[in-house]
Amino acid sequence: MSACRLVRGCFSCNFSSVLPLLARSAQIQSHRLCATPFLRRSVSSSSRLSAALKFTDKHEWIRVEDGFGTVGISNFAQEALGDVVYCGLPEVGTQLAQQDEFGALESVKAASELFSPLTGEVVEINELLADKPGLVNKSCYKDGWLMKMTIAKPSELDSLMDEAAYERYIRSIED
Repeated sequence: MSACRLVRGCFSCNFSSVLPLLARSAQIQSHRLCATPFLRRSVSSSSRLSAALKFTDKHEWIRVEDGFGTVGISNFAQEALGDVVYCGLPEVGTQLAQQDEFGALESVKAASELFSPLTGEVVEINELLADKPGLVNKSCYKDGWLMKMTIAKPSELDSLMDEAAYERYIRSIED
């Protein structure tokens, strides 16, 4: 049972760092590692994918590469929304200030506004979402991104949460 907690606690960290600990424990049977279902939501299952992500308290994420930011919603947000059926996204060229509303997602359960994590200009939207809005649910950190934007004020990144801080934030609002 303690091994199951160990694996759960490190689920969003690099899993290979847990394997040696599991191998040393001769009393653990593989079919009993996680006998109890684990329901806590996580940011993602791959720290390599999300290592560069920054999060807002409204559950948007941004990954900055080559001076541009790719924006999407977190795994927590897409799970809370349920099956996304419509994505309302801004037009290319739209100027946004940090925390400006830039669109909305509608699901079978609810609708949710989207807020810009940083100040900048929209340079691209994910046009695949027009025909396949469910990509937000299936691949929120990869294929289900929402828009790409310039970064007008890089210092605003300091006000966003890294993955660990976002995980703590999620736990605090779930309790």
